[in-house]
Amino acid sequence: MSNDSAVRFRGVSATVGGRTVWSGVDFTVDAGQFAAVLGPNGVGKTTLLKAILGLVPTSAGTISVFGHRPGADRSRIGYLPQRHAFGPSVRIRGIDIVRLGLDGERWGTPLPSWLQGSKGRAAAERVREVIRLVGAESYAHRPVGQCSGGEQQRLLIAQALVRRPDLLILDEPLDSLDVTNQRSVSALIQSVCRREGIAVVMVAHDVNPILPYLDRVIYLGHGGAVTGAPEQVITPEALTALYGTPVDVLRDRMGRLVVVGQPDAPPEHPHDPEAHA
Repeated sequence: MSNDSAVRFRGVSATVGGRTVWSGVDFTVDAGQFAAVLGPNGVGKTTLLKAILGLVPTSAGTISVFGHRPGADRSRIGYLPQRHAFGPSVRIRGIDIVRLGLDGERWGTPLPSWLQGSKGRAAAERVREVIRLVGAESYAHRPVGQCSGGEQQRLLIAQALVRRPDLLILDEPLDSLDVTNQRSVSALIQSVCRREGIAVVMVAHDVNPILPYLDRVIYLGHGGAVTGAPEQVITPEALTALYGTPVDVLRDRMGRLVVVGQPDAPPEHPHDPEAHA
């Protein structure tokens, strides 16, 4: 295996609640690559992320994360789960949200950095550094509930980056953002990926805002997956083979992709892995 490989799936299958979610999944994400997990609701996108984290057992195949089994060393992974936006009544400052990525597991109110010695000063500097990295300096001291959706996502990405991970896993970070903010956050993620040499695996519903920034695509559906570079995966031929039904990939006058003809996911049921992911 390449020394640069962050995540590698080989013939992997996952079964949740007695149901095979997907099988025969193969892909590799290397250091500095930005990969998106795509597909309709209910196909197991969040389950795939949890398999990388070692939170969901697999029923076939092998997964390696930096050459080890999933979950063996989560210290190298930054994880941003799917979540709703902070409401306007939340008063905690953005900078404190980021600091929770360093010491959020501790009880009580932290001492000021100047009372914590060199370790506290280094932590405070790291928080400032990662806030600069995501471009959040102008609102980091504002209550997070008063920040826009895009600003909140930048702060949460900073929180996931503050421990200097080698792999960043993001579950629907563009959810509920408008198109402009979706593109802005996607560009930020690509910039961090390149500048810091971090591998990124992100779940998304809509390929359009993120397509210009992607290196790899993992498109789930019909119990399997097609994977590869975007131009290899987002094609009528690849998606028709995946879904077993005619699928067209069109471009509108703005150059945005429209995937038409793919079957809807089945209605949610008690054993739907996405419903509890």
